[in-house]
Amino acid sequence: MKSNIQLILAALIWGCAFVAQSVSMDYIGPWTFNCVRFLIGGITLTMLIPLLDRIRENKEGMTWNNPVLYRAGLFCGLALAAASMVQQIGIMYTTVGKAGFITALYVVIVPFLSRLKGNTIRGNVWAAALIAVAGLYLLSMSGVQSLTRGDLFLLGCAFLFAVHIMIIDHFGPSVDGIRLSCLQFYAAGLICCVGMFLKEQPVLSDILAAAVPILYAGVMSCGAAYTLQITGQLHADPSVASILLSLESVFALLAGFVLLHQVLTVREVIGCVLMFAAIMLAQK
Repeated sequence: MKSNIQLILAALIWGCAFVAQSVSMDYIGPWTFNCVRFLIGGITLTMLIPLLDRIRENKEGMTWNNPVLYRAGLFCGLALAAASMVQQIGIMYTTVGKAGFITALYVVIVPFLSRLKGNTIRGNVWAAALIAVAGLYLLSMSGVQSLTRGDLFLLGCAFLFAVHIMIIDHFGPSVDGIRLSCLQFYAAGLICCVGMFLKEQPVLSDILAAAVPILYAGVMSCGAAYTLQITGQLHADPSVASILLSLESVFALLAGFVLLHQVLTVREVIGCVLMFAAIMLAQK
């Protein structure tokens, strides 16, 4: 139950982060945004780890002297940076709603990858994944739409996020989750830093103008949410975890309703109901 709550909290924070990401794009490019937010996430955890080590009950594995930790951090960082940038490219060529739907298709990709790894996927999890896809469609799409170039990028993004979930599932039991989260941000931030200087011309005044959304994305979306994902996945089936994390779309919609006073349609309400039904079914 604790792991499920952590994953749902991660989805909640990510859902609210859509506003921050949208606002920041008015000032800086995607490489700059991702570079700065990932590095802020890493710095935040670096400062918090000594405190977290003191208050955590389970002290097992709380060390930097673990070679597996650095491999895991590199692989997670590569997957995270690649998924984030491919997603940003895809969004340039398609609608935001379509982007949200296609990205969240990792909810059905993860069970396939988990099955290839040799894990047994329960029938109710497959059913829950399909119900979640139906819910996501109602939340994000306004009807039958043709496939665009951006959609192909977003399919690649969904696959990369699924790979990220599976990497965490593979390395999670062998390393400290909070340290893994910290290292993945430094790796992803440095990768995006290269792209930032090659593809964009970052200006300090522009970064400062977007300081508030960047800080939310760095401290909350990265430092808090991705850490909750890693620690939550330690005791959760990766297929169930992917369904819980897909609640990000529901929380994004609800955040728009509460914070931006956007109106919910009947279609979107039904989509939310299907998403929560999928969560309940996956837990059986």
